Amino acid sequence: MTDTYLRSLGFTPTDQGRTASRPNFNQAWRYQHDHMAQDGTALFIEHPLGIDSCRLSHLTAPLNAQDVFAAMPLHDRPALEAAIQSFYAAHGGKGAIIPAFEAPTFRPFRRAR
Repeated sequence: MTDTYLRSLGFTPTDQGRTASRPNFNQAWRYQHDHMAQDGTALFIEHPLGIDSCRLSHLTAPLNAQDVFAAMPLHDRPALEAAIQSFYAAHGGKGAIIPAFEAPTFRPFRRAR
């Protein structure tokens, strides 16, 4: 899976602090879908470091197996797309769009004269 493919499905990286350089896909990565479910649940996809799979969850970083909605091989695109559809079907459909991340602008302190 590539950054371009995940973005085409509606995912954005959870670490928006990095601007030009995205991590290589042989490293760990985490994305969030840009739509909430109708019931307000968020959808995250994660590729843990060193494991040839990705997993979907409603948590940013699931630690327990019961928090993982679906797990599939890293390059199984049909399974990923089916799991995304299943997630939204189980949660009442797609809901509102999550507001886009805006990086804070550094503004130095200026004294009034």
